[in-house]
Amino acid sequence: MTVKITVYSDFVCPFCFLGKAPLDEVVKEKDVEVEWMPFELRPSPAPKIDPWNEPDKLGAWQAYIEPTAKQLGVNMKLPRLSPHPYTHLAFEGFQYAKDHNKGNEFYERVFSAFFQEEQNIEDIDVLTKLAEEVGLLADDFKAALVSRTYKEVHQNELRHAYEEASITAVPTFIIGDQVIQGLASKERLATAIDQAEKSKFHGFEGLSCDEKC
Repeated sequence: MTVKITVYSDFVCPFCFLGKAPLDEVVKEKDVEVEWMPFELRPSPAPKIDPWNEPDKLGAWQAYIEPTAKQLGVNMKLPRLSPHPYTHLAFEGFQYAKDHNKGNEFYERVFSAFFQEEQNIEDIDVLTKLAEEVGLLADDFKAALVSRTYKEVHQNELRHAYEEASITAVPTFIIGDQVIQGLASKERLATAIDQAEKSKFHGFEGLSCDEKC
């Protein structure tokens, strides 16, 4: 029985990228469906960050993120982009990709483009190239970003994350009735999936009769 995993994350969140590693391992072994959902840590016009020139953020990277990446076997870098990009256009591209059955492929490609290749994922030409790499039509994709066709769709999903799902930090994994906030191990995710499977099984209502049979 397929279990749905909803993951709220942002493309510039290092712990979100790290969280993909155990999630990818679980996906190989469990009957699950992953749904990525947007969450902007620093939506425009909030000030952008530049970790290379902010000692506290650079220190956090060196003290926590870098060692965790090595432990998980994740190839990632602190991108030398100054400052780091906003992500609303990347998320609008994600909405286009979802409409064309390439949502997860595009999401993962944007992640790797930023944290492994140091590409500027706020640049429409960069995003268009990434879209083409996962099988989307480049001209159509670019036109959708230029015209902001998916702006409202993205804003509605952000509203859902902030107001309805009450997401306050990322990554956040929702598996069944369980909410896991922060980087989760493969074992923690697997346990949550097993519990969700049991809940579905125990909650199954089969054919039955009442006095009207």
